[in-house]
Amino acid sequence: MTVNKTQDGSSCTLSVEGRLDTMTAPQLETEISKLTDVESLTVDFSKLEYISSAGLRVLLAAHKNFVKKGGMTIRNVNETINDIFEVTGFKDILNIA
Repeated sequence: MTVNKTQDGSSCTLSVEGRLDTMTAPQLETEISKLTDVESLTVDFSKLEYISSAGLRVLLAAHKNFVKKGGMTIRNVNETINDIFEVTGFKDILNIA
């Protein structure tokens, strides 16, 4: 998995590429934990191929943290990832644009 970060003031976009699973979720969790001066987070999934429950856990924790600030949005979700969000109920929790 590759995570690319683009920060503009208090807003940040993390572009995630590859597979977000048990092996790679800690990497994303670490990247998100470094965003102490960020109020608004956008996560771009245009190149994400797969997400496991470990990845969902990282997203839920990030969502809980950023909802207290300026919010978190997930963008460019493909059909496969969208189906996972729908089946798990995450579509009702996360802000998916």
